[in-house]
Amino acid sequence: MNKIFLIGNLTRDPELNVVSTGVSVCRFSIAVSRRFANSDGNREVDFINIVAWRGLADTCAKYLKKGNKVAICGNLQTRSYENKEGVKVNIFEIVADEVEFLTSKSQAESENETVKDDQVAELQPVEDDDLPF
Repeated sequence: MNKIFLIGNLTRDPELNVVSTGVSVCRFSIAVSRRFANSDGNREVDFINIVAWRGLADTCAKYLKKGNKVAICGNLQTRSYENKEGVKVNIFEIVADEVEFLTSKSQAESENETVKDDQVAELQPVEDDDLPF
């Protein structure tokens, strides 16, 4: 059985491409913290490449951006090729079957907004007599 479940944050914006057959493919990577800290007390992070196809690819490219938290369900895929120097390179990536967006739309929008000092309203004092309780 080849099944992987991951939760992490996007390390870059998704890249959407269309292959020669007209099928959409979206590639992005996520940072996943390891469960335990190392000897220095720091939790190490793994950077994992994700690939989504067809409609899922279009949806990911449309709604995801760097920093969003996602849950991925998919399978591990390996492939290899020879680089320009003739060295064999192995690639490991997760082919996503499901992608759950864990960053809410309102969270994503609020993270993108920058509040300037002149946009913040002054707080007004409230008298106890004005309170309904």
